[in-house]
Amino acid sequence: MPSGNPGRLVRSLAALVLLSAAVLPAALEAAAPPPFGTIGAPGPAPDRAVPPHAIARADLRVAGTAPTVDIRRTGDPANRITLVLLGDGYTADQQDLFRQQADRAWRALMDIEPFRSYQGFFNIRRVEVVSPVSGIAETENRARKAATPLGMHFWCEGTARLLCADESATARYAGDGEGPQYLIALANSTEYGGAGGTGVTTLAGGSPDAGRIIQHEIGHTVGDLGDEYDSAPDDADYPNLATVNAEEMSRTHVKWWRWLGAQSPDGAGLIGAYRSANGIYRPTVDSVMRTLGGTYNLPSREAIIEQIYRKVGPMDPPVPAAGAVSGRPRLQVRPLSLAGGKQLRVDWRVDGVPVEPQAQDRSVLDTVGLVVRPGQSVTVTATVRDTTDWVRDEAFRDQRMTRTVAWTLKG
Repeated sequence: MPSGNPGRLVRSLAALVLLSAAVLPAALEAAAPPPFGTIGAPGPAPDRAVPPHAIARADLRVAGTAPTVDIRRTGDPANRITLVLLGDGYTADQQDLFRQQADRAWRALMDIEPFRSYQGFFNIRRVEVVSPVSGIAETENRARKAATPLGMHFWCEGTARLLCADESATARYAGDGEGPQYLIALANSTEYGGAGGTGVTTLAGGSPDAGRIIQHEIGHTVGDLGDEYDSAPDDADYPNLATVNAEEMSRTHVKWWRWLGAQSPDGAGLIGAYRSANGIYRPTVDSVMRTLGGTYNLPSREAIIEQIYRKVGPMDPPVPAAGAVSGRPRLQVRPLSLAGGKQLRVDWRVDGVPVEPQAQDRSVLDTVGLVVRPGQSVTVTATVRDTTDWVRDEAFRDQRMTRTVAWTLKG
């Protein structure tokens, strides 16, 4: 289930809001104390996200009945995050449509960093919920009369594009699973909307913007990110919102102080403290949490990666199991895979002395050549560490992103 502070879950909507060109620059101009950032002029009217709304966490009950399909399995669910995609408002004859839209959604999510690099940390499962009716409640007067299994409807909490689901029903159909999971509910609708940060992330599966919506909404759910919209709430208890400027942040070592002055991934300036209209600061002028189709800024990427590592470890169980082993076995650790050129680093030691594996694969150490005197023993350790430069909190890296296993070989 989603991470974050259980007492402060967020629900946000990817909605189109036009900001006045006369108001926005003025609100931003007083934002960034030099030398930590510059303000660019606003471009065409972007797709904005409605500020988060606080709600309660859903209860988990007995699983519902619906076919489930593991459409992507990268490893043991006990040490992976499973994204569970469920459909609502799709009849038996529309299950192919749901499958196509579900595939489009998760592939769009894995197309944005840091999810692209960390896609090996996720399994994907589809739950094919058959609805007796096609479509969901889209108008205000039907919002409380949804007849679909997951009860999805627009006009949630009086907001036209806020798309909600019955979280208890969705959890029942998803089931408990073998490990951590996030629930993503797709509505059979071409309308524009969604929600994130709660027990169920939602989006309109048929919307042309569905891929961009899930990229935004999952930032609330997985990263516990606060919406960087100008009218964001006065609650700065999010990793990418603050009540202090860059100078104070740097002096007191709070929030994203380690990132101040770094180049933004989209090339649009430096990480700083940019003041919104309500006085709350954000790391960059823009991001996917502010404009659909953008990127996650560096503090937000770090927050997402840290939340991932709060649910899974950097390695699966070693082979053979750690502890005393007989003979001179081939020892293997199993780091989780990263996409692209980088991989988790593996370091080997024998009685504390670094050694280099003979094989090109650093995850394997052949101990046949180790000399152990009769009656004595040696300890072989392997340390798996994620060295990504998207994380600058070294204490967190040591605690959550690094694992060491040890074997004892006797003479």
